[in-house]
Amino acid sequence: MTCKDLGGPCDLAHHGETADDVINAQDAHLKERVKAGDEAHGPARKDMKGRWLRPRQSLGWYNDVKARFAELPEG
Repeated sequence: MTCKDLGGPCDLAHHGETADDVINAQDAHLKERVKAGDEAHGPARKDMKGRWLRPRQSLGWYNDVKARFAELPEG
């Protein structure tokens, strides 16, 4: 899945064995880009930060990502 697939602005591909791996990779990517001064990633970072702070409210997003991850071809 790409950063854009997960709500970010770029096409960087994230890989992992599980949806949680991909979500954690996206979180790290967003932190890194914002720390480097990339303002385009700021809104997605803010959204991701909010998901970690309010996991129950973010369950819909999380379940959607898990479902889309499950539909991806293996490889």
